[in-house]
Amino acid sequence: MLEAFWKSLKSGTDIRGAAMENDLGEPVRLTDEAVRRMAGGFLCWMQEHLGLAAGAKIALGHDSRLSGERIADALADVFVKKGVTVYDCGLASTPSMFMAVLDLPCDAAVQITASHHPWHRNGLKFFTKDGGLDAPDIEEILTAAQEERAPADAEGGSRVPSDHMTTYAAHLRDIICRGVNAEDYEHPLKGFKIAVDAGNGAGGFYATEVLRPLGADVSGSRYLEPDGRFPNHIPNPEDETAMRSICEAVRESGSDLGVIFDTDVDRGGAVDARGEEINRNRLVALASAIALENAPGGTIVTDSITSDGLKIFIEETLGGRHHRFKRGYKNVINEAIRLNQEGIDCPLAIETSGHAALRENYFLDDGAYLCTRIIIKAAVLRREGKTIDTLLADLREPVEAAEYRLKIKAEDFRACGGAWIEALEAYAKQQGWAIAPDNREGIRVSFTEPELRGWFLLRLSVHDPILPLNVESDVAGGVEKILAKFVAFVRDCPCEDIDASVLPC
Repeated sequence: MLEAFWKSLKSGTDIRGAAMENDLGEPVRLTDEAVRRMAGGFLCWMQEHLGLAAGAKIALGHDSRLSGERIADALADVFVKKGVTVYDCGLASTPSMFMAVLDLPCDAAVQITASHHPWHRNGLKFFTKDGGLDAPDIEEILTAAQEERAPADAEGGSRVPSDHMTTYAAHLRDIICRGVNAEDYEHPLKGFKIAVDAGNGAGGFYATEVLRPLGADVSGSRYLEPDGRFPNHIPNPEDETAMRSICEAVRESGSDLGVIFDTDVDRGGAVDARGEEINRNRLVALASAIALENAPGGTIVTDSITSDGLKIFIEETLGGRHHRFKRGYKNVINEAIRLNQEGIDCPLAIETSGHAALRENYFLDDGAYLCTRIIIKAAVLRREGKTIDTLLADLREPVEAAEYRLKIKAEDFRACGGAWIEALEAYAKQQGWAIAPDNREGIRVSFTEPELRGWFLLRLSVHDPILPLNVESDVAGGVEKILAKFVAFVRDCPCEDIDASVLPC
């Protein structure tokens, strides 16, 4: 069983923790010593699951965080001493590191990133040819690190510079050339103006190495230079300041389209020519339309907080099937893989956060690939005298939406939160409320009354002692009225270990 120190570093399918001194008082846990022990732990995992350690080949990359190179050095030192060839990819996106396993090729890859987390944090993600490691694998690696286990030292290790990002960028350019199939084949984006906001993360290459060589005008782009302090805004398509930045960039530059990435480019978002967000439900709808072109009638897996209008759009406008599942990008990806294995045609797994994984791209959550497919679609539509707005015209979006995060104070927060959700389900049945039959996380209750016309969803957070409550309505004032019904439950079934003080009524 993991001790508190090592357990604190486990974040679902990643390892994450403070890597630099900070004003928040968060203790630095990703020290050189801890990283070296995790390097040994990963080699133990490779020995157990892949049958190799000495003689293995591992690609190593990092995003723009200030602690990235230090952590890379600590990992590489151990790998080389254990007889591993390390392909040092330097500044790299997370999806490119999975592709490195296939392209170089190599046995595994490690990306140093903490996604959208604050500048002082960092982490590790691991890949093999089968994709990213899952939560039990991370626990196995950390357990070996805790026990200071590692393979024996061996000869033959080396650290070799690798320019794999150049190969990855060329791969994306080729996809656009083939997808648009323009008369000027090598410059399919000529006359197209596209703004890119990389938020000083690892995504600046997309403007300079992918779009510009294909003829696109990227002069309206912002924050392409890597800077691990993230001085302009958090690189996160879910962040309001970040989305406001790319919307402004599109409007001020008169761009035809805008794209934005998180720090390590596994998530992406887009903005239309009016400077309006293509995010959350609109992004899911657009990705679904693209994915279903080659999989008519296919199933789209999303997380649990998608709107009713999106379900109608996928099933009635696009002719697909909508499969709501749990929050967490790995959850939706694993569910899509499971459905395909059962013979259900499922081309896309996507979370409203911007994590999108297409079957055609190894079910890899790759923000650059998603934006590439959006740009191809925009170019083809433009040739037909249409825009992306045309594609989304039938999507009904909620009039109002809100999210409240209720803190759980109990030490066993999962048991406490789960019990309260069960109490809500019993209360809902007693009240005669309509519980969604297709929800696979928490409890989702729908209301069809004219003054409500909406729903709420209460679920347990994937990682934190939080019960997020999402509320949406298709009428003005509906969220307040739906929330009042939930508050009635809180009053009738109070729990001293759940702080509901954030609720406005």
